[in-house]
Amino acid sequence: MISRIEQACIDKGMKMTDQRRIIARVLSESADHPDVEEVYRRSTAIDPRISIATVYRTVRLFEEASILERHDFGDGRARYEEAPDEHHDHLIDMQSGRVIEFTSTEIEALQREIARRFGFRLVGHRLELYGVALTSEHEEA
Repeated sequence: MISRIEQACIDKGMKMTDQRRIIARVLSESADHPDVEEVYRRSTAIDPRISIATVYRTVRLFEEASILERHDFGDGRARYEEAPDEHHDHLIDMQSGRVIEFTSTEIEALQREIARRFGFRLVGHRLELYGVALTSEHEEA
């Protein structure tokens, strides 16, 4: 079965080697936002002949083709996710590193209003919230 990322590569006319297919599948199956080293670990579990350099080149190629999005969640590592069909934002747990994807119509409306207030039409944005889990669900910072 062809992964979503592999299909996106094919649609863009990219040559798909066996190693690129594996890396594409690993990224498509990722529920998290792995860095290159994690993509490498997962890929070499499937094919030990894949080099870290191949993973770096492939991830960069996918990013340049707008198939992947790169994020910096404040931990010093570039993290990747499949370019989403629909916009979403991220909440990053600074203690565990867990990344929560969310959408908020209120935040989207507020961003458009702020841009309008300053004489702009919003054409894109990226929102990353950083936090630590509260000790109680009902506690506020």
